[in-house]
Amino acid sequence: LTPSQRFCSSFMGFLSSKGYSEGFKSSLWAFGVPSWDVFFRNANAGAPPGSAYQSPLAMSPAGGVAVPQFSSMVAAQPNVEKLVEDHLAVQSLIRAYQIRGHHVAQLDPLGIMDADLDSCVPTDIITSSDKLGFYGLEESDLDKVFRLPTTTFIGGSESALPLKEIIRRLEMAYCQHIGVEFMFINDLEQCQWIRQKFETPGVMQFTLEEKRTLLARMVRSTRFEEFLQRKWSSEKRFGLEGCESLIPALKTIIDKSSENGVENVIMGMPHRGRLNVLANVIRKELEQIFCQFDSKLEAADEGSGDVKYHLGMYHRRINRVTDRNITLSLVANPSHLEAVDPVVQGKTKAEQFYCGDSDGKRVMSILLHGDAAFAGQGIVYETFHLSDLPSYTTHGTVHVVVNNQIGFTTDPRMARSSPYPTDVARVVNAPIFHVNADDPEAVMYVCNVAAEWRATFHKDVVVDLVCYRRMGHNEMDEPMFTQPLMYKQIKKQKGVLLKYAEKLIAEGAVSRQEYEEEIAKYDKICEEAYARSKDEKILHIKHWLDSPWPGFFTLDGQPKSMSCPSTGLTEENLTHIGGIASSVPVEDFTIHGGLSRILKGRADMVKKRTVDWALGEYMAFGSLLKEGIHVRLSGQDVERGTFSHRHHVLHDQNVDKRTCIPMNHLSPDQAPYTVCNSSLSEYGVLGFELGFAMASPNALVLWEAQFGDFHNTAQCIIDQFICPGQAKWVRQNGIVLLLPHGMEGMGPEHSSARPERFLQMCNDDPDVMPTITEDFAVRQLYDCNWIVVNCSSPANYFHVIRRQILAPFRKPLIVFTPKSLLRHPEARSSFDEMLPGTHFQRVILEDGVAAERPEEVKRLIFCTGKVYYELTKERKNRGMEGTVAIARMEQLSPFPFDLVKAESERYANADLVWCQEEHKNQGYYDYVKPRIRTTIQRAKPVWYAGRDPAAAPATGNKNTHLVEVRRFLDTAFGLDAFKDQQ
Repeated sequence: LTPSQRFCSSFMGFLSSKGYSEGFKSSLWAFGVPSWDVFFRNANAGAPPGSAYQSPLAMSPAGGVAVPQFSSMVAAQPNVEKLVEDHLAVQSLIRAYQIRGHHVAQLDPLGIMDADLDSCVPTDIITSSDKLGFYGLEESDLDKVFRLPTTTFIGGSESALPLKEIIRRLEMAYCQHIGVEFMFINDLEQCQWIRQKFETPGVMQFTLEEKRTLLARMVRSTRFEEFLQRKWSSEKRFGLEGCESLIPALKTIIDKSSENGVENVIMGMPHRGRLNVLANVIRKELEQIFCQFDSKLEAADEGSGDVKYHLGMYHRRINRVTDRNITLSLVANPSHLEAVDPVVQGKTKAEQFYCGDSDGKRVMSILLHGDAAFAGQGIVYETFHLSDLPSYTTHGTVHVVVNNQIGFTTDPRMARSSPYPTDVARVVNAPIFHVNADDPEAVMYVCNVAAEWRATFHKDVVVDLVCYRRMGHNEMDEPMFTQPLMYKQIKKQKGVLLKYAEKLIAEGAVSRQEYEEEIAKYDKICEEAYARSKDEKILHIKHWLDSPWPGFFTLDGQPKSMSCPSTGLTEENLTHIGGIASSVPVEDFTIHGGLSRILKGRADMVKKRTVDWALGEYMAFGSLLKEGIHVRLSGQDVERGTFSHRHHVLHDQNVDKRTCIPMNHLSPDQAPYTVCNSSLSEYGVLGFELGFAMASPNALVLWEAQFGDFHNTAQCIIDQFICPGQAKWVRQNGIVLLLPHGMEGMGPEHSSARPERFLQMCNDDPDVMPTITEDFAVRQLYDCNWIVVNCSSPANYFHVIRRQILAPFRKPLIVFTPKSLLRHPEARSSFDEMLPGTHFQRVILEDGVAAERPEEVKRLIFCTGKVYYELTKERKNRGMEGTVAIARMEQLSPFPFDLVKAESERYANADLVWCQEEHKNQGYYDYVKPRIRTTIQRAKPVWYAGRDPAAAPATGNKNTHLVEVRRFLDTAFGLDAFKDQQ
């Protein structure tokens, strides 16, 4: 082909993709090939830019293509060239509206703010005829008919439209009360799907029945808030005034999702509008909500409880629109706004897992957000980045942003750097639908589309309800202090219910009498519920459970006994699991040579009836799996283990992505084992695993930090959910936190898991010696808020993990796991310590020479964790095995008062010492000292041996580290070491 033919062939392909007819293309080809042939010849001959083109009319009649002189060249044929340029311009114009039309949409109900914080109109959006010049078009072109490309649906059944009609339809689609952001999505099918939903003429039409239903929902939403305001005008409730369309929005999403097969919807939201959602979406009994406003109401259940706008709920009911059963749950959460996001996702993932919903068609999540928090809280970003990860995806979440256009008292222009609060969602290609919340029909349409998107593509989608906050931050707040102009406008603003009712009355969809009757009917419902609420004298927090565990707390209809069976296993079981742990149960699977040595080492240990830390963990997990308990281990690099000790996922060295999980080959009827490397997130992933553990008590869910102090970044989940969760929400949770801990010269950020923080939050009383009963150990566990352990032997770790499931209740378990002990030759356990009849040892007592003659012991050292091995080595080196006894406190909380008392009395002549490797103001000392003294009735002092107080958890200098170790060991064994402490 000549250069002109190649060019024109490519151009014809472009025209085909845009839907131009064959006749039109043939005309251009006949005209274009000779014309462009002259162009290329002139250009090759050195014609200056803009001068190489020559009209075919100026060529020789015989069709010759001799290169003319430059002086004889004439201008291009104007009509054909402009025709092509104008069609391309119209395509650019259509694309501009698709990309930037939302910037000029009428989104703010108040008409005073720009939802995108920018009052400038994009240059390529046609707001007046003088802007046509940007595209090379003129006002006279408005009546010209242009063929529409296949990338738009504004034509409906028509393939061509006049320019002014094209612009009008684009404005109707993209610049009214809905603003659509989607052109950043890199999937053509998805973009086309969205275009069709918003561009097709007449698509936003509703039946009379749909309009009447929408009005009824608006009545309920609005009158609920007005009822609360009348009855409790001085109470905080974080009402929904200014965004009443949220209730029909959520109900629309749920209706459409139910229609598409969803049976279970799990929701999370901040406090604004929570009571309304509970009443009108979850359908919580109104009297249960109203009775909480009674200041004289007494709490019947144990725990501190929480304010009414933090509580959750679980309810199974019939969806009246679809006549299908649907389960709705609203997860309880604190005032830490977006902290509930990953918890909801984890609970959703668990519900999908347990019902075999592998593609999210039966279980889904809806997350509600505030605009300022959505833009400002990093957990939102972390949660979005879990949305497509294989072990964390919930197959699409519908996010609804209640966009107040303000955060407490902070103007959005001071609160975010992005145009919209929703821009964080763009990172996962989630379409974003902005909508004016004062247009209920637009809200309803957008929510229908959002639910359909989730059902079709199983990806996240965002609905941005642009609204306002009529009452200020809460009902006691005075917003005029900081937003005077906004609230002057709000005071003039007619309520959305009244506006919509007037619209329907004008249309003839309802009569005024019908509207007033609907209001009277709901008001009567509220009044009757209010009267019933007066009979409530006691608040049962259990009515507000968001994750009930039916049947778990009873056995044959009776409460379970406070006892825990032996956590040991038969020799046959231990050997079988050990064999799997040391093998590759898949044929033709090539493993790394170093891993072959590790597996051989495991096999040798099994033959010798011993386990190290990794094998002890394998035994615990494997045994639970064989008993039908699902085990899920998640965190950064947990598949191999940060310290290369675990290797639960084997990788074929020759085939990419081919892996083997031996623990899933234990037995045919075992439960599945899920082990998954997480994204580099602590806050989001720990919240996710907490939610997963919330769904069922019959699963062991563990989160491992890469290093123990990395939990710092997840402190909000620990402080607000894990530690006080049962007290606030009467919700037990058995999540396990594995936190590598140990002072080994690795510097301040890789040493301490900050045990002092966990111990400070334990709820046992240091000054009260409890009554010792037969079931004391189990009763203590039942009464505590969480369990804190620092195991020094693989067998004890094995037992404490199994105890999590065999206990008749669930409590969070904090385990300070070792680093150097993973391979320490003395940190081994015999099968004998794991056989039937064995249990977790809360304190491992002295069993050496000192125990044979306790009256000769001069010093009893209590310690915990790996420092025990340093103490025993030092004791041996000093020849003090007969005069110094060492007891390991494996369970720190709840505190083992009974065992500490017995051990102290056993060595009645000994000084009591607490030895730790941590600094004095950190670690365990401040926790254990008062409890030991309470145990011994303050009969003698409790001396301290350890590092001096410090600001940082550990030194980063190896020599300083060794000096500190030598110093505290000298203190622990020195005869006059404690004189300075007196």
